[in-house]
Amino acid sequence: MLTPSTPPPEALLDHLQTLEVELHHPGVRCDRQRLEQLLHPDFHEVGRSGAVYDRETVITHLAAQDVHPLIVSDGFALAALGEGVALLTYRSANLAADGSLGRHTLRSSVWVRTPQGWQLRYHQGTAAALAW
Repeated sequence: MLTPSTPPPEALLDHLQTLEVELHHPGVRCDRQRLEQLLHPDFHEVGRSGAVYDRETVITHLAAQDVHPLIVSDGFALAALGEGVALLTYRSANLAADGSLGRHTLRSSVWVRTPQGWQLRYHQGTAAALAW
């Protein structure tokens, strides 16, 4: 649903894709303050393993990591769920030092527009077939 305050779908897709990929970057993953800006206060995640994580657990875990996997992603698609709510879906994989891809995952993220900007409210990862 588009309103005068909603950017065109292409611009919103670009913006949310940029925010999502920012969460893959090692510099952001270890920056508690930036994670707190990007993750909604009610954020939770269903991980690739099926385990459920709350916001504080995710922030603490990411901020404490010494080694950060290199993540590549593509196939981003956007669906508006309502005013100020969007579903971003995509595929990701970890990039190994030899250039091979592993841990292929289908991802779904629900982003909400708040007074602080767009924030990630829900994230889910599902193991995917190896084919890219």
